[in-house]
Formats: sequence, structure tokens, C-alpha cells
Amino acid sequence: MTRKRDKLKGMLRCFLYLLPVALAAGDLEKARDAQDRAALARLIEGLSGKAKAAPQNAAAQYQLAYANSLLAEVAIEQRDKAAGKSAAETGIAAAEKAVALDGKNSEYHRLLGTLCGQVIPANVLAGLKYGRCALESVNKAIELNPKSGDNYLARGVGNYYLPESFGGGVNKAIGDIEKAIQLNPKSSDAHVWYGVALRKANRNAEARKAFETALKLNPARVWAKQQLDKTPAQ
Repeated sequence: MTRKRDKLKGMLRCFLYLLPVALAAGDLEKARDAQDRAALARLIEGLSGKAKAAPQNAAAQYQLAYANSLLAEVAIEQRDKAAGKSAAETGIAAAEKAVALDGKNSEYHRLLGTLCGQVIPANVLAGLKYGRCALESVNKAIELNPKSGDNYLARGVGNYYLPESFGGGVNKAIGDIEKAIQLNPKSSDAHVWYGVALRKANRNAEARKAFETALKLNPARVWAKQQLDKTPAQ
């Protein structure tokens, strides 16, 4: 009975510790949607302190990595490739810790792959090193959870940035993103990336429909609105 009570107390302490981190996830996504890099930086500062205080807590390392991935995403959207690379590399260190602590968690592998892919836009020559990391990590995520649309979206985005000479390319990206939408048709992120990939393939009319769907699902996403505005009707 005492052992069971101690176990419950431990679970409660873990829940109370991670509750502020879980609540921060919504704030992170709101800041990402608004392209508010300053707000993301403030949230990262708090999550960094939590990760340092709990180096053996995989969830805390994951949240720090996730926050840096969102910051990298916004920086890339705003064409600040150097800032995107810096945030992604910071996130990679935290994601690698999460994977080392819990190698069976599909989401941890997906995030590591996403972060590796986010380094590539700043330096295409880094595609060989980080492209391998992105591909292997995301494929591992798919292996662990083949029903996750986020996993296929991550591979699609990675293929979008990875040149064909390194095994990527827009056609592979489109195929993966279509699979992501099939698995999760309500993913605004999947639809906006579908539009980006379709436009690169010169399928502008289809791209506009994808952006419109993305905005219906998440009207707050500034980047989706920007992409719709810059896409010709034909």
C-alpha cells in the first residue's frame, strides 16, 4: 500500500511539474501563428530553465526543442535564415537529449528530424549532414507511429528543403504531405505546406485552395495568409 501511495505521489509531482510546460505549448503556437519572435524568445527562456533543472526529464527537453523549432520556423518564414539555423541547432541539442532519454517516443524522433531539416535552408551544403539526420529521424518516427500525419508532414517538409541531388525534391514532398492530410485532414500546417509545395511545382490554382483551407482551419496563421496573397490565381 505504501509503495502504491509513493508511486501516486511521484506521478502527481511529475504532473504538477509539467503542467506549466503543457500550458506553455498553446502560447508557443499562438506566438508562432502571429510570427512573434520576441514572445517565442521569452517562452524559450523559461523552458530553458526548466530543461536545465531537469536534465533527465525527456518531456522538458522535448518542450525546449519544440519551442526552438517554432522559432526557427518563424525565422525561416521571415527569410532570416541565420536566425533559423541558430534556433534549430539549439533545438537539436535538446531533441537529442529527449531521444536519448526515451528512444521509443515517435514524436521525439519527428521533432529531431524537423530541426535537422530546418538547418538546411541556411546552408544547402549542410544538406548532406543534416539531411541524413532529418531523413533517418523522421523515418524512425514513422516506423514507431505510421498513423501520425505529423510524421509524414515532417518528412514532406524535409524533402521540400532537401535538393533532389540529396534525395529530396518537391515531388517527394507533395507525396508525403498528401499522406499527412489523408491521416489528419484538419491539420492547418499540412494544408499550408501542401500549398507551398504545389506552388513550387507550378500548380498555383491548387496551391491557393490549399492555403484557403489552411486559413479556414487556423485563421490566426499569418504565414498562411502571406502565402495566399503571393500566389497567382493561375
